[in-house]
Amino acid sequence: MDVLTTTGILGLVLLVLLAGGLWIGVTLMAVGYVALAAFSPAPAGSLMATTLWDHSWNWALTALPLFVWMGEILFRARLSEDMFAGLAPWLDRLPGRLLHVNIVGCGVMAAVAGSSAVTAATVGRMSLPELKQRGYSETMSIGTLAGSGTLGLLIPPSIMMIVYGISAQQSISRLFIAGIVPGLLIMALFMGYVMIWSAFNRGAVPPAGPRLPLAEKLRRSRRLLPVLLLIVAVIGSIYGGYATPTEAATLGVFGALGLAAVARALSWQSFVDSLMAATRTSCMIIAIILGAAFLSVGMAFLGIPATLANWVSAQGLSPAMLLVLLTLIYVVLGCFLEGASMIVLTTSVALPMVVEAGFDPVWFGIYLIVVVEMAQLTPPVGFNLFVLHGMSGRDMWTVTKASAPFFGLLTLGVALLALVPELATFLPQLMLAR
Repeated sequence: MDVLTTTGILGLVLLVLLAGGLWIGVTLMAVGYVALAAFSPAPAGSLMATTLWDHSWNWALTALPLFVWMGEILFRARLSEDMFAGLAPWLDRLPGRLLHVNIVGCGVMAAVAGSSAVTAATVGRMSLPELKQRGYSETMSIGTLAGSGTLGLLIPPSIMMIVYGISAQQSISRLFIAGIVPGLLIMALFMGYVMIWSAFNRGAVPPAGPRLPLAEKLRRSRRLLPVLLLIVAVIGSIYGGYATPTEAATLGVFGALGLAAVARALSWQSFVDSLMAATRTSCMIIAIILGAAFLSVGMAFLGIPATLANWVSAQGLSPAMLLVLLTLIYVVLGCFLEGASMIVLTTSVALPMVVEAGFDPVWFGIYLIVVVEMAQLTPPVGFNLFVLHGMSGRDMWTVTKASAPFFGLLTLGVALLALVPELATFLPQLMLAR
């Protein structure tokens, strides 16, 4: 049986199991087992045990549950209320006014949670009712929140960067540093769009509130500033070479517990709830990583990655066309899979092709995460669309339309990354040069 037919059969098995509601991690393991047991003489059971063991004790994995726990602690520490109250006085004079709270707030929360859905949900919990009460356009409120929520995947410490770093065997510290400038770029694109939109829709933006003196702005931001300092300490310790991602994550957990205690939001119940939520999320992601690792072994035994790479090479695609093709494939995959699954399922196939085309693996990781951000806004499985659908009470079509301009801005961000790869590679190279 040729490789194309085998790939089609395995793809069908994958779709049937996913459609049947089987967990993604278990599905990937099952497809890998079928690939080895049915189409190769290799011992499927022994390879499964070896692969799962080899990938489960990876030290880099320890940073993942710690960063997730840090986000869960702050999520329960009334961070959304503090964020709106702290950011509003600083952003009220910009064109678009408090719509920028969604964007900047999601940028701050992204550095805390590392998750797109958690970022959108945390900021939206407070901002959507406030913006509606003050008379802002509901469409723009939903759109800015859906688009900016995707920053949770890009701004470090990002869970998706850890997943990619483990899958591609790249430095997680370098990936964290590489994500800073692209994350700020995406935020700037979103804020620029809001400013331009507000210039053409002046009636949709309420007038600014009274000017506040600097002392009053600082007073209102007093509970948000410690969170910002914690974020700077976590990322700065990695960038400065003082801590590994795992050590920085440990610092973040203790800092988050301290902030929650000072804010009197830390109780035994909230501690247990945050720990259990972090455990569930981490187990889900690690199961996906292990399942994809075993599936990659199965595909390697069948020669599928090499065959696909040879096919792409035979097409004579330029590096630019290769990126266009990969972007289209990932956007389509995003209609059916969530981010971690997309990354671990495709990295073993896509990474050799892009490295051969002359792209830096760290740059490709940032590019891939921005494309996965785009997938968060594509129906029917765009996670941010589901979050905003539930929070706003609007139908999925309305939420999708509100998010469409921000999907376009993310596409522009991908294009800028491709045209100016130094946006992602400059800081990591600077870190290595030190």
